[in-house]
Amino acid sequence: MTPTIELLYWAGCPSHPAALAELRAALTERGLDPDAVAFREVATEQDARRERFVGSPTIRVDGVDVVEALDEPPALNCRVYRLRDGRFSPVPDPADLRAAPDRALAGERAA
Repeated sequence: MTPTIELLYWAGCPSHPAALAELRAALTERGLDPDAVAFREVATEQDARRERFVGSPTIRVDGVDVVEALDEPPALNCRVYRLRDGRFSPVPDPADLRAAPDRALAGERAA
């Protein structure tokens, strides 16, 4: 069964194209369809609250964020991720992008 994969973005943040490219590469490595990503814009603060959107880009696999957003409020802003080596990045660590579909395919819900 193929997991549902979505990338939510805010147009005011320039990092979503790079995140989409990294996500598609990770999906291709896993033998999943890189074009199956639901690519959705979050345009208003109301949309951000409804979607529980904590910043752009937000990537979810079967509704679970690839990197847990600890107590961050919904908002239209650019999201900052911490890579596994400790550096900060505007996109998730590629290892996190590969691990999330693997967890979903294995039936796991959290990291």
